[in-house]
Amino acid sequence: MLKKERYRAFVAHFSTHNPDAQTELNYSNPYELLVAVILSAQCTDKRINQVTPALFSRFPDVESLAASSPDEVYTYIRSVSYPNNKAKHLVGMAQKLISDFGGVVPQKIEDLQKLPGVGRKTANVIASVIYHAPAIAVDTHVFRVANRIGLTDNAKTPLAVEKQLVKYLPKDTLAIAHHWLILHGRYICIARKPKCEECPITWMCRYYEKVGRLADQKTFQNRED
Repeated sequence: MLKKERYRAFVAHFSTHNPDAQTELNYSNPYELLVAVILSAQCTDKRINQVTPALFSRFPDVESLAASSPDEVYTYIRSVSYPNNKAKHLVGMAQKLISDFGGVVPQKIEDLQKLPGVGRKTANVIASVIYHAPAIAVDTHVFRVANRIGLTDNAKTPLAVEKQLVKYLPKDTLAIAHHWLILHGRYICIARKPKCEECPITWMCRYYEKVGRLADQKTFQNRED
């Protein structure tokens, strides 16, 4: 299957079967999503959703978070990965939002990346989810699935994956394609042993093409033996 055909098939399938894909992080405003995404680095959304209700109850807005301390924030997020660093990032982020952006989560990716704890992936998530910008965040799921199914050509870095996806995906699908890839990677195309027997897109998947050929060869060899 040619790359353009694979992209068309990918978009057509998920547009039909998961047209309302969205983040599994719980939030009610841009501030809460920014906090949740910062916390979610190298941690599961399920864990973050367990932590944020109490955190948002204590710090319902950027002002209350900015007035706190990393030590206090730590007590609410101690069960997530790297809680010490994330506590410092959250307080620093809130303080910079107030000092540089009037307490408002900025729209531009370059401005978002000026905030402590916000890298390119997090900035792309906020820009696309909150402000519907044509951006796509590449986390471990997106990186793995895009390479595995053949949307990208064995890209070695998240930025390389991002550039290829931006080049070939229709602009108006970039934001939701991020969620398509994440959810597919989280529940079907898992890292160690993808659930190909449950996958609805094996017919367009480069990885499955190879697996299928190997399975056919083994079957043929067994028959010959």
